[in-house]
Amino acid sequence: DVSGGHQPISNEDGTIVAVCNGEIYNFRTIRTELQALGHRFATNSDSEVVVHLYEQYGDDFLKHLDGMFGLALWDRTRQRLVVARDALGIKPVYFGRISGRLCFASEAKSLLKLPGFQVELNPSALQQYLAAGYVGGPQSMFRGIDKLPPGSAIFAEKGGFEIRRFWKLPDEVDESRSESDWIDAVRSGIERAVSDQMVSDVPLGAFLSGGIDSSAVVAAMARISDRPVKTYSIGFKGSSGAALYNELPFARIIADQFRTEHREIIVQPDVIGLLPQLLWHMDEPVADAAFLTTYLVSRFAREDVTVILSGVGGDELFGGYKRYLDGHYRRSYHRIPKLLRRGLIEPVLRRLPSDRHSKLLNSVRLAKAFVQADGLGPEARYGQFMEVFDPALRGRLMRDGGTALDDRIAAAFAASTSTDELQIGRASCRERV
Repeated sequence: DVSGGHQPISNEDGTIVAVCNGEIYNFRTIRTELQALGHRFATNSDSEVVVHLYEQYGDDFLKHLDGMFGLALWDRTRQRLVVARDALGIKPVYFGRISGRLCFASEAKSLLKLPGFQVELNPSALQQYLAAGYVGGPQSMFRGIDKLPPGSAIFAEKGGFEIRRFWKLPDEVDESRSESDWIDAVRSGIERAVSDQMVSDVPLGAFLSGGIDSSAVVAAMARISDRPVKTYSIGFKGSSGAALYNELPFARIIADQFRTEHREIIVQPDVIGLLPQLLWHMDEPVADAAFLTTYLVSRFAREDVTVILSGVGGDELFGGYKRYLDGHYRRSYHRIPKLLRRGLIEPVLRRLPSDRHSKLLNSVRLAKAFVQADGLGPEARYGQFMEVFDPALRGRLMRDGGTALDDRIAAAFAASTSTDELQIGRASCRERV
C-alpha cells in the first residue's frame, strides 16, 4: 500500500482494526469530514477511513463508502467482526464455517487450504453452472463455502452471525424526469465515476473495444485528463470466429477521435494451455470466453500501466443485451397470426442449428429462445435466454440425474418488488456474483 498504509490498519487506540482489499474512491471527502469531527489519521491510506467511519457511525458506516471493496473489521471492545462486500460485488468475498470457526477470504482457494476443510464439489452449484453458465451467489462450487452477496455484510459476535444488505438497486425508475434530464444525469454520473477512479498512485489506462461502454469511459477520461489516455485493444487470428469478434477497427475510430496513446495486440491464444492458470485465478468456472480475452489484454497492458478502467457491466446497467428487448419483440411477434406462429415459424426454428460464433446462427439461437419462452412468466422467459443446458441434458450430464435446481434468476425476480420486467432482469444480473 502507499507509505504508512500497510495493513491491518487501526484507529487511534487500536480498538478497531481493519483489512481492506480494493479502493475507496471518496476517501478524501470522508477523511476531511471525520477530521472535522475530531478523528486523527496516522496515514494517507484510503483504508484508514474504514475504522474511523465505524467509530463515528457504527453499523451504518458502510452506507458512506463509495468504492469497490471486500473488507473485514474487528471491534476489540465488543469482540465483534464485520465482513462486507461493495454494493455491486466487484470485489469477491468467500466465507464459511470451518472446524467451528467463521472463516473468510477474497479467494476461495485461501479457504481450501485451512486445516480441517474437506474439499468437495457442491452438486447444486454444478447444476446452476450447467443451467446458466455461472454459479449464482450465495453458493460457490465448493460445498461449505458461500459467496457474500453484493452490498451485504456479515455481523458476527457471541458465537453467531447474521447477514444484512446495506445497499440495493432501486426497484422503480423515476418517471418524472425528462429525457434531457436523464441524458444530463447519465453523462455527469459517468464522468463523476470515471473521475473518481482516475485518482491513482500508479499509471492507469483503459480497455477499448470500440463499443458504447468502453468508448464512453475513454471519452470521459479524455475530457478529464491533462494528457493522452493510454488505451489497449485485442484482436484475434487463427479461428473461424476471429473475424466475428475482431473489434479493432471500431477501437481505432475511437482512439483517433480522442487522440489516445493506442496499442493493439493480435493473438492466437492457446486456450487449452491457458485454462488451468486462468481457472486458478477465477476460483470458479464461468462459461464466458471474455475472461480469456481480459487476461490476455491485461497481461499486454501491464507492460505500461497498473490500473485499467473498462466498460464491463455497461450492458447490465443500461440494458444492452438482446434479451432485454424481450418485451419489444413479444409485442411485434404477437401481431403475427397464431396459426402462422405455431404452424410454421416455431417448427422451422426448432430445426435450425444455432451457435454463438456466427452472427446469423447467434440470431437463430436468440429467436429459438424467444419462441420457446413465449407464454411463460417473466422470470422463466428471462431464464430461457440465459439457459446453457436444458433440464433434460443436465439430467444426463449429472451422475445422479441432477439435484433440484436452485434457480437464482427466479429467486431474484421473486425478491423484487418492481413491476418493471426490464428492471428486474437487470437487477438479477447482480445475483450472478
